[in-house]
Amino acid sequence: MRYEQAPEGQKRSCDTVSKALFVTDALVWWVYAVLFLVAFTIKLQAAGKKPNVIIITIDTVRADHLGCYGYGLVQTPNINALARSSARFRHAFTTVPLTLPAHASLFTGSFPMATGVHDFATNTLPSSAVTLAKVLHENGYTTAAFLGSPVLDSRYGLNQGFETYFDHFDFNHLDEAKADVVKRPGDMVIDEALGWLKRGLRQPFFLWIHLYDAHYPYKPPEPYAGRYKNRPYDGEIAFVDAQVGRLVSFLKEKASFANSLVILASDHGESLGDHGEQKHGFFIYDSTLHVPLIVKVPGATPRVVGEDVSLVDVMPTILQALHIPIPPTVQGSSLLSRILGGPSSGSSNVYAETFLPLLHFSWSQLRALRWRGLKYIEAPRPELYDTVADPHETKNLLGARPAVAQVMRDRLSDVLRRYTSVSGADAEGKEVTDPALLDRLRALGYVTTPAGTVADATGKELPDPKDRLQVYELFWEAMADGQQGRYEESLRKLREAQKIEPDSLAVLLLAALDHFQMRDFPQAIQLFSRTLELKPKFAQPHYYLGVMYAQTFNNEAAMEHFKKALELEPTNFTAAFGLGSIYLRLKRVDEAASAFQEAIKLHPEYAQAYTALGEIYLFQKRVDDAVQALERAVAIAPQMKQAHYRLGQAYEAKGLHTQAQEELDRANSLSPIAPKDVPNQ
Repeated sequence: MRYEQAPEGQKRSCDTVSKALFVTDALVWWVYAVLFLVAFTIKLQAAGKKPNVIIITIDTVRADHLGCYGYGLVQTPNINALARSSARFRHAFTTVPLTLPAHASLFTGSFPMATGVHDFATNTLPSSAVTLAKVLHENGYTTAAFLGSPVLDSRYGLNQGFETYFDHFDFNHLDEAKADVVKRPGDMVIDEALGWLKRGLRQPFFLWIHLYDAHYPYKPPEPYAGRYKNRPYDGEIAFVDAQVGRLVSFLKEKASFANSLVILASDHGESLGDHGEQKHGFFIYDSTLHVPLIVKVPGATPRVVGEDVSLVDVMPTILQALHIPIPPTVQGSSLLSRILGGPSSGSSNVYAETFLPLLHFSWSQLRALRWRGLKYIEAPRPELYDTVADPHETKNLLGARPAVAQVMRDRLSDVLRRYTSVSGADAEGKEVTDPALLDRLRALGYVTTPAGTVADATGKELPDPKDRLQVYELFWEAMADGQQGRYEESLRKLREAQKIEPDSLAVLLLAALDHFQMRDFPQAIQLFSRTLELKPKFAQPHYYLGVMYAQTFNNEAAMEHFKKALELEPTNFTAAFGLGSIYLRLKRVDEAASAFQEAIKLHPEYAQAYTALGEIYLFQKRVDDAVQALERAVAIAPQMKQAHYRLGQAYEAKGLHTQAQEELDRANSLSPIAPKDVPNQ
């Protein structure tokens, strides 16, 4: 189609009229939206009491694997029923296909470049963050959260504003079965939440429930394992649906459901082989970005909303529905007008990213923006998709539509400029450095190698993740093999990966850990040392080198590596414990006591450090101090044989013969617990 240019005067006149009509039209819609929302707010306030707020996040669930989104191969009657009584968003998207940063966006209403949370193991939500729980608590809400995954452990900062935060994950023993110990099943999460609700708490309340079951490894309980024998992922979703049903039934039984604002969403999807990715986090195609979002507002008519929206829009929606001022830190847009059938109050910025390739492999990060049916992915080799005509993102239109790609690129740059925190990297919280927690995350399929930083995202030419998919999948399979004790198979796959990328820090570290678990210390030492050549300020290899040198009685080398690990990661309490063990072995008792006290300071629930400190106090004839430390140890770890035995000795030294015998009998009934990564004393 051809356009002829109008005369200049006529053009200015037309432009003026067009702009006037546009402004008038926009103003009319804005006034209508405001009046519409004011009327609803008056109606909501007339109900007489503030609604309760309940958020259910179901981990790793694709929207297209729920019945209410058209999937017929899994039974999700409870989620379907909730959708029928709510506003269901057909096109809702996460900001990051990873649990922690996605939840950080949901609960702050802000994008990752503002929260500083891009990943799960490399940073935490800063204490300055304004969270939904903080705002609701300040407005009279009782707040509680019940969680299924260690990725949301309170050390990552999402506990801010919650009076009750049920994480309580046990990271003490690295030689136990891995994933099954940590992946708390949904029925247990709901049990805890219902127990909290049954206590008749002050209302209104804000309750967050996180159900982790659909995350790998997929092991649904019966009868779902049998029903979905060939589709265990769907079996996990069916199990999660049953747990949602338990919660909704209880709320209805207590007449709390009608006056509750209920949100059900997923943090991200699962690729299931789309684009070659088996799980999530590596790419940002819609198989991992498209999530279910269901919002029930009391008094609102159920409907289906077709516009594109983001998880950052959830917080402002809740606050507007409750007539609570939206903090200026919030970057999302309220969806309340759309939920009520009114006009849109503004288009959502549907931004997404993954920094997993950068932070763990030193490959390029990926960023994306969708707008008017188009999706642009910023990468070393950019991608452009028409998501309406090509919903599975199979045809890259970048070469065919370069002008459109440039428009999308400019819009993405504008979003990044507008929403990036002024403090930049300073917005990021501190890194979590607990080796036990990192080991648990590996058990659940998380890559925890800090190979790069967010600062590396600019000014460097990095490999495109599309060119490293084979390495990543080999790495992931090798990690899964290693967690199941199949170390030789794991090493075989890592050798294949090294043929493509010989100096991959992540691959070298995983190979070193495999050899460490096999007690092949010479090879493990060689590989850990190689990782330090590639990344000198990397604490984890120093920690494991300290452990291995301690177990081979090279005390001086062990001491130096533990000191270096603590220097690089001052919060590494297991390194402090290892250092104390070496001091004790060298008869440097006062220094050993100081190291154990430092370990306790860093981790107040560290039973082994209390036990070691109690043993030192016994040696120093400080019986009362020994009793206090050892009683604390057995309170934290009732199954620790050594703690009961030493407490029995302390009671005997104090003249408490009956209590001493009880502790010694208890010790004799227990098996010894000696985690394999703790140095021998």
